[in-house]
Amino acid sequence: MKNPSQSLSSSTFAQRDFAASTLLSLVVFAAITPLLLLVAPAVAAQLGAQLGLSAAQIGSYFFVELGAFSCATLPALLWLGRVDARRVAAIAAAVFCAGNFATALLMPGFAGLLALRTITALGGGTLMVLCMTSAATSANRDRVYGLWVVGQLVAGALGLFLLPGVFAAFGLRALYVALGVLGLCAAPLVRGFDPALGRASRTQANADVAHGASTGAAATATLVIAGVLAFYVAIGGVWTFASKAATLAGFDTARAGEVLAVASVMGIVGAACASMIGGRVARFAMLLAGYAILAGALAALATHPGAAGFCAAVFAFKFAWTFVLPFILAAAAKRDRSGRLVASLNFVIGAGLAAGPLVAGVLLDAGASLAALFAGAALICVMSCLCLLLVERR
Repeated sequence: MKNPSQSLSSSTFAQRDFAASTLLSLVVFAAITPLLLLVAPAVAAQLGAQLGLSAAQIGSYFFVELGAFSCATLPALLWLGRVDARRVAAIAAAVFCAGNFATALLMPGFAGLLALRTITALGGGTLMVLCMTSAATSANRDRVYGLWVVGQLVAGALGLFLLPGVFAAFGLRALYVALGVLGLCAAPLVRGFDPALGRASRTQANADVAHGASTGAAATATLVIAGVLAFYVAIGGVWTFASKAATLAGFDTARAGEVLAVASVMGIVGAACASMIGGRVARFAMLLAGYAILAGALAALATHPGAAGFCAAVFAFKFAWTFVLPFILAAAAKRDRSGRLVASLNFVIGAGLAAGPLVAGVLLDAGASLAALFAGAALICVMSCLCLLLVERR
């Protein structure tokens, strides 16, 4: 006899095919809303050059922006499944657009800039919650999440390639204007979201409670959260200051942007390879291989390689980042029967990406070298690997 919660899950949750409009909505909004993270190296360099921000202030900027983006998950727990998702998306898109245009128009001091970016990121984070929840309702989640990742990586690669020239001609305002315009162009796509989005998952959660379902042992959940958090702290800190490492390797600003854009293309290759390999090779082996490449790339960056060595290391870093991520999430999902653990990882990922630049910036301002930063990130990735390998073995 089937568990009633399992029957409910198969009949009401994650078992419908997407309309083309839904798929388009989540891919487009998921590419636009986190764009500042995806082009963080270029933005970090411009914040320092144009506004004169220190490394700690740059880290604080991304900490606030990404922290607010992540914290949009918390109010979503209250409205998701209770309020028309299209209405929420329309309000969030309006906040996102208005916040970016206000930032471009006012360009206030550091405190005012952080305040504006907090409000803007809450709007963008809300749209991302809708995107992730929509993807979870697809009958083919692997394909939808694959497109979700590829869309972000393509946007990031284009941004890193174009932004150095745009910044040189128009300054930092151009980025915020572009984000606002992109948000306006995408606004009609809010109609692609299911108005009743989240109601099935809320019913599923209630059924889990009624039938005593559990996300697994507390130790396993702790390992998953610790592994994912460590992974994103390391990734966020390294990627934010990758342009600084490119400068030390001998690249000028424009050339560095081109190299990092190519690295983002390698990220697309990594995600595509993971999608093709997934299910055909043991996940334990893929986790081990992905983390090995990642740690090796960070160790190479820590040696201050020349131009060619930097290119090879940063390409391997970006490839391994997106290659191992699907296997990390799959390992977590395998131990999660109700969906609560995987849902919580959205917040954990945002927290890690917000904390990474802040910690890295403070360490650099305190006198730490980039070599020490990269070596520390490699050790953190090893710790993350051990956590996820233990989860997979359990």
